[in-house]
Amino acid sequence: MAEPLKNLLHPGVVTDIADRITRNSSAFDRAQFLELAGDGLEMLELMQRSLKIRDALVETLPQPFPEAAAILSACLPRDDAPGLTGWALLPLSQYVALRGLEDFDLSLSLLRTLTPHFTAEFGIRVFIDRDQDRALATIRSWTRDTNHHVRRLASEGTRPRLPWAMRLPKLIHDPKPIVPILTDLLDDPEDYVRRSVANSLNDIAKDHPDLVAAFVAAHIGDASPERSQLLRHASRTLLKQGHPDALGNFGFAPPAGINARFSLDRSEIVLGESLGLRLAVSHDAKTSQKVMIDYAVHHRKANGSTSPKVFKWTSAMLAPGASIEIEKRHAIRPITTRRYYAGTHRIVILVNGQEAAEAGFDLALE
Repeated sequence: MAEPLKNLLHPGVVTDIADRITRNSSAFDRAQFLELAGDGLEMLELMQRSLKIRDALVETLPQPFPEAAAILSACLPRDDAPGLTGWALLPLSQYVALRGLEDFDLSLSLLRTLTPHFTAEFGIRVFIDRDQDRALATIRSWTRDTNHHVRRLASEGTRPRLPWAMRLPKLIHDPKPIVPILTDLLDDPEDYVRRSVANSLNDIAKDHPDLVAAFVAAHIGDASPERSQLLRHASRTLLKQGHPDALGNFGFAPPAGINARFSLDRSEIVLGESLGLRLAVSHDAKTSQKVMIDYAVHHRKANGSTSPKVFKWTSAMLAPGASIEIEKRHAIRPITTRRYYAGTHRIVILVNGQEAAEAGFDLALE
């Protein structure tokens, strides 16, 4: 069994933080910090542990933020000396977010310095929320930084719907202020950064699909393979939804002359088993057509209605009169993000975003 995420912040990390700060501050109350941070720590989940350690820092670091910031900066690794890295820096970035709002520029500078050793994407968001224009002006300058971790912070930290982090309501409502940042990073040499840009665009697509489809259209012409991959990944939600302009950006026109025959290897299944999917697609139009084949499983809900979840399958170029036959298995297994209900479910084949065939099955829970 995998180690629980919460154990990334364990008592040993707390001791490391205490030891490192003690080396850089004679006024730091190490014993009090260890008591406050360690009391009941192992009963908490990951983010709760981080906030507990942050609160212990609030109680034990000097109150003038510039003095505390200097101590924390001294705790980071340098070319000639080791320092705190990894998950130990999560509560430090959260401390900056809590205590540094009145020292705006100093705080952003500290988070920029911290992020090569552990991402500060959670820390910078309160500054964006407090003064968006001021924060984004600084953050955009990071897109030219020589360190790829800092460049990634510019895209990842500004994601409107960053997982595990506070949302940015103003950017959810109007994401245009971060478009220049994402544009600057479209051709970043690091895949690590480009994937972050794609994820941010995909976030935006959930609220502003037409904006992202237009952005992709404006930047896909003569795109390098790396940029094309980024734009395709950024469009993944739109492609699953069958957004016409997004499909058109990648050469998927509304299907014409497509005939699909779809079947399942059984009509009844018990939770934990898998279904065999068989699909035959023929093409009787006079010109070749590029097709993207997905399928949506319409899971039954408690009230008897269904909710679709789209899964990728394959893409192909079909010549006039051509046909393809494909098979795969789809597991219906318990997962933490879905509750299953017994009864009839549907699987719908989507060709270029449009329904082309379907089949049903009955699910039993035991």
